[in-house]
Amino acid sequence: MQLKDNQKTKRTKIEQSDIAPRERPSRSDASIDTRSSHQVASRASDPKIEQLNNLRYQARQGGGEDRIARQHQQGKMTARERLELLLDTGSFREQDPFVIHRERNFGMDMPDKQFLGDSVITGWGTINGRLVYVYSQDFTVLGGSLSEVHAEKICKILDMAMKTGAPVIGINDSGGARIQEGVMSLGGYAEIFLRNTLASGVVPQISAIMGPCAGGAVYSPALTDFIFMVKNTSNMFVTGPDVIKAVMHEEVTFEDLGGAMTHNSISGVSHLAAESEADCLALIRELLTYLPQNNLEDPPFEASNDDPLRMDDRLNTIIPENPNKPYDAKEVIRMIVDQGQFYEIQEHYAGNIVVGFARLGGHSVGIIANQPIALAGVLDIKASIKGARFARFCDCFNIPIITFEDVPGFLPGVDQEHGGIIRHGAKLLYAYCEATVPKITVITRKAYGGAYCVMNSKHIRGDLNLAWPTAEIAVMGPDAAVNIIFRKDLAEADDPAARKTELVDDYRERFANPYVAASRGYIDDVIEPRETRPRLINALEVLRNKRDTNPPKKHGNIPL
Repeated sequence: MQLKDNQKTKRTKIEQSDIAPRERPSRSDASIDTRSSHQVASRASDPKIEQLNNLRYQARQGGGEDRIARQHQQGKMTARERLELLLDTGSFREQDPFVIHRERNFGMDMPDKQFLGDSVITGWGTINGRLVYVYSQDFTVLGGSLSEVHAEKICKILDMAMKTGAPVIGINDSGGARIQEGVMSLGGYAEIFLRNTLASGVVPQISAIMGPCAGGAVYSPALTDFIFMVKNTSNMFVTGPDVIKAVMHEEVTFEDLGGAMTHNSISGVSHLAAESEADCLALIRELLTYLPQNNLEDPPFEASNDDPLRMDDRLNTIIPENPNKPYDAKEVIRMIVDQGQFYEIQEHYAGNIVVGFARLGGHSVGIIANQPIALAGVLDIKASIKGARFARFCDCFNIPIITFEDVPGFLPGVDQEHGGIIRHGAKLLYAYCEATVPKITVITRKAYGGAYCVMNSKHIRGDLNLAWPTAEIAVMGPDAAVNIIFRKDLAEADDPAARKTELVDDYRERFANPYVAASRGYIDDVIEPRETRPRLINALEVLRNKRDTNPPKKHGNIPL
């Protein structure tokens, strides 16, 4: 994701020169300092302690100096260096550093094929003082390939995260399944997939792709909540360019097939694209500030010095007089939220809808907004999927949903119908209907047709539905409505153009406003745009203890 200036100033800048692992004393080193020289000498000569320290040293070497140098030459950090930057200094505690693989065939029993810890580093630490579980695949060890014990280490971390209720961050840099282990490697992947699925909606799961992620390996990140990729050094694909060329006779580069921008702008598989590995890790740290530890906790509150009663007069004039003229929904969002800080998700995908995190009065909120400057803010297949997934994540983790609505309807066309717009549009509807977190909607301009219903209308359990005076709430836009209602009248008119203008103006005056809906109670209040911030913050306080439930069931059948 290309960072905005306000995001850059908020988070701590981590430069590429910081990739070297930080030196910090171990517990044994710290205790030595308090002992006498005799005790120090005695302990240093203890063969068991010396053996332990030697093994620890070996484990920290990964695949050796040559492979580490090769990793750096490719513009990539090592697995340990990444953890050093991701976690609070000195907080990492490693688990299973002495594990080695069990395969003895195909020369795998040779000493140069056995590495302490195998090809993944696992453990836990803190980010901004909060517990997280981590694993980081080590490409310097057998290409980061996944073995039976590699999978077991990751599964152990996922199990602990579920038991203790803390987020999981996986750093992926692997050549895929370890071929020498055959089905045991495949079984290891399946064990991870199962735990990813069981942990979904229980603890936040974040994947960082910092190298290759191919074949079956891609499905673990795909099952997690957010995928981060690094431009020019990371890629994801089910089948690589060589296989595609051999089977399909198509030539494609790694970057075009499964690079960061491909998955951020075309496929929608990835959620954020970072400029560098250091930038990626800083973005993950920032994302966690908006998320709770698990589904039983509320998201963290951060006191803000931004006045909760602040009003921005620019909002009163941001909607153009011409209803067909666009404006930037992100400007609206930044004028309203704390310090103008908006953490956007999937910025480069389905630009006609905007989703992301912000704070209002210190409370973490998820924001979904139609974007008039892209396809007039219409809902299409991609936008529906993007909005639905984000809404469901927020509902999983008790994050209130704020919707800024300006939608002319669903995108028409043969491609959309054949692509399943009915089914995909229903996903967004399902997500809003199902959500039980506080749900607040602000209609800024257009709210037409079925899209009005879908975008958290009062009818699908919207808790507070506000509208600006510029809101237009109707079955369809005035032009289309007049063409249908007055088709015969227009055909018989002496001057059809003048008659249509007259009818359109009349329709707009009657229906293209928020007051008909407000008279029915479908809109709770019509407010000045500049009042939006204090009204939203007040609503969040009122709805803080909201309780809503869905009927008892195993799970619903969302139209996938």
